Amino acid sequence: MKKNIKTRSNIVQKRAQGFLVKMATKDGRKTINRRRQKGRKRLCL
Repeated sequence: MKKNIKTRSNIVQKRAQGFLVKMATKDGRKTINRRRQKGRKRLCL
């Protein structure tokens, strides 16, 4: 039986696309601010 490689574990996902990772870069902060302006409930994963 093959492994399901599509679904990431939560820890791996947070390390790659979490809030702190986004806030660490200039472009990531831009993304967060755009999503705030749009009124998104979830700013990132």
